[in-house]
Amino acid sequence: MAPDLSLILPRVVIVSRRCVRKNKFVDFVGEYHLDLIVNYGAVPVIVPRVAGVHMLLDSFEPIHGVLLCEGEDIDPSLYDSEISGLSQEELEEIKRLHTSDTAIDKEKDSIELLLAKLCLERNIPYLGICRGSQVLNVACGGALYQDVERELSRIRGEKVVHIDYDNYDGHRHVVKIVENTPVHAWFKDSLDEENMEINVNSYHHQGVKRLAERFTPMAFAPDGLIEGFYDPDAYNPEEGKFIMGLQFHPERMRKPDSDDFDYPGCTAAYQEFVKAVIAYQRKVNSSTTQVRKGLKLNKELEQKRRSIVRSFSMARNIYAFGNEKTQVTESDLEAGAEFLESNTALSLQQEKRLKQMGATVRNATSYLERLRENEERENAARNLMGKMSMEQLSDLLSFYHMMGQICSEVIERKLMAS
Repeated sequence: MAPDLSLILPRVVIVSRRCVRKNKFVDFVGEYHLDLIVNYGAVPVIVPRVAGVHMLLDSFEPIHGVLLCEGEDIDPSLYDSEISGLSQEELEEIKRLHTSDTAIDKEKDSIELLLAKLCLERNIPYLGICRGSQVLNVACGGALYQDVERELSRIRGEKVVHIDYDNYDGHRHVVKIVENTPVHAWFKDSLDEENMEINVNSYHHQGVKRLAERFTPMAFAPDGLIEGFYDPDAYNPEEGKFIMGLQFHPERMRKPDSDDFDYPGCTAAYQEFVKAVIAYQRKVNSSTTQVRKGLKLNKELEQKRRSIVRSFSMARNIYAFGNEKTQVTESDLEAGAEFLESNTALSLQQEKRLKQMGATVRNATSYLERLRENEERENAARNLMGKMSMEQLSDLLSFYHMMGQICSEVIERKLMAS
């Protein structure tokens, strides 16, 4: 029997960037990223940036890690860009200077934000380089500078060149490393204890303006821009934990005409990321194996399980047919309500399964309260309609039938877009 490769090879999902070549769109991912992922023992799985892919991400399972690294500016409507203070003339000038980056790609935004949120929900290892770090920050509620040079120079009075179109690989600027962070551990042997600085490669005109609360900075540019951040509660590569964003490009910090890196620590981000990916894969496979073997429940637990399943089933029937037809009492729903209230941190898969079973409301107590309110409204509606003529009732039925069709269409569109 052929081995299950998903149990052997850890998979890192990477979203491609779209560009025009010979009048046609082509997708690409930088070779340095792919080389490092492969060299440290993982398999890159490239998600093409094509319309509709954000609806097909389940097809790329199993996902053991996500690396996001290239692309245009994130759609400003996805964060609070209105406080940038830039005039319309300045925004137009930014578009002229950074033409290739300011062409918003909403499809890529959708794909990558969904992947980032998936990682946050499941604790899947995530490494964001440049744009990928910005995606992570936005996904967690952070905000970005529309243009680092213009906005930060006004605040700090110090100008740092973060992008050089004529010297992509060779450009460097100084960053100061924060002690007792992963970046500090990676570059420790190359740091001067007094200034804690290294020279990094960067190629961006936007960056983190407001860092999401869950993250801790790891490096700063002289103008104050955060050049690296991570979630300290989700960083332990040996245990499969890794949530991090780097604004600079360690993979491009190489000596001229050589594959040697500027510092021994340059490859550490990828090495530790893949280490976390491998550990995460082991945990997933171990969990899957246990589920396949099956769990043996004693009689008491089995009785509780059946009671909860029955409760969810009844809740589903209420949604489908109404409380009057199903004749469900509050005591019938108590088992499901207690389960939902005691389990406030469920995985995405658990949420989906519970919804299929009828557990569509997280707060079961408020759900029961709404059932009582709905019953009162139904009685009031029946009293009112009992006083209406046949013609009025017929018009009302036609109206709500039409509204039901419209609601179904809108819900379907929203589900397709989510």
